Amino acid sequence: MTNHSQHRLPIVLTIAGFDPSGGAGVIADIRTIEALGCKAVAAITSITFQNAKTYVGALNQRATSVRAQVEAILAEHEIVALKIGMLPTPEIVHEVARLMLEFALPPPVIDPVMESTSGGKLMDEDAFELFVTRLLPVARLITPNIPEAEKLAGLNIRDEDAMRRAAGRIRELGARAVLVKGGHLKVKRSDLRGQRSGQETRTATDLLDDHGEVTVFQSDWIDTPDVRGTGCVLSSAIACGLARGVELKKAIKAAREFISQVIQNSKLETPNSKLSATRS
Repeated sequence: MTNHSQHRLPIVLTIAGFDPSGGAGVIADIRTIEALGCKAVAAITSITFQNAKTYVGALNQRATSVRAQVEAILAEHEIVALKIGMLPTPEIVHEVARLMLEFALPPPVIDPVMESTSGGKLMDEDAFELFVTRLLPVARLITPNIPEAEKLAGLNIRDEDAMRRAAGRIRELGARAVLVKGGHLKVKRSDLRGQRSGQETRTATDLLDDHGEVTVFQSDWIDTPDVRGTGCVLSSAIACGLARGVELKKAIKAAREFISQVIQNSKLETPNSKLSATRS
């Protein structure tokens, strides 16, 4: 195996699905990883048939195919950070867990993809149960959106307090850290100007529970209804921060700032790349 010090860039592996429209999965991951100055390598778990508006179906890979892809990568590269996305079948979940143990892969940033923005179911129920028992305990961070956090925690989330309770329950399942993304909530915050006028402004609120230490991240809400794929981009950006040795909270803060820059541009462009972002 080649030592990563021989490479100019830290190597980040993404194990995820393929979206032919480029809005999600490995394409969004690779663009993010390369935009943030890391080298991307990828293994595909499923080829989906979708775009921004329609989900038709998917051709899930066999577990042996996923293993062969990862083994080919590991024969040449040393992975310093790992992002995991779509894991559609229990066989693939089991194989990814085996690969992590067998090759001592870094604790992953896991984006628990369950449904696509366009409505497709991306994880079998049997895969979900195995995911909870086999992969959550080895995760460095899991980044569920509100519907995913509700399924994992078994409770309804309507406010920040519920986000806090859900993060604690998910961490009790084994994950070292949980970032509940509040993009599906209409959490509001009154700024000084708003307090004077009696008005409130909507904010983007994410809540991190890291070993029981809770941090709330807030930023101005950007009203851009056409944006897809922020979940893929955010988790990949956090993995890049960890690949560079950045502490988790700082990696999340930088990733959120990166997402804001992406969303603010109507064409989802950054100075170095074009990004199409997916779930939030």
